[in-house]
Amino acid sequence: MKYTEKMSNKLNELLEKNYDAEKGYKKAAEKVDNTKLKQFFNDQAQKRYDFGHELKTEIKNYGETPEKGGSTTGAMHRTWIDIETAFSSNNEETILEEVQKGEKAAVEEYNEVIKDTTLPPTTQQILTSQRDTIKTAWQSAKNFEATVA
Repeated sequence: MKYTEKMSNKLNELLEKNYDAEKGYKKAAEKVDNTKLKQFFNDQAQKRYDFGHELKTEIKNYGETPEKGGSTTGAMHRTWIDIETAFSSNNEETILEEVQKGEKAAVEEYNEVIKDTTLPPTTQQILTSQRDTIKTAWQSAKNFEATVA
């Protein structure tokens, strides 16, 4: 497998995760009543949409084709949120816990790709910036959880 294809595959995996996160955040925004929390979820969905476009551009720069749509794992995770929130006495707290799990996993996945020493500087910069934004969202979800618990 040539380098550009290998790197494109890694970026496509991150792209799929961002599709998943965007959909998950939109679903979460639909399920909460708290106005600030709803806005936070909508803002994060938009950020993940924007991340997706950045990743698509990078993948195309490698001469490869970006994926279309989310992963099976992401779809299962969103379904789990639906089931859990249907039976939970505190929907917002449960959703925030799931958001934190998702963001923690995303940071770990980004770190795996970022540690590749053969990444071009432009790709490294994009991924580091996205990862840092996800870290901030993760912390924000923790902060919200403290206010809704």
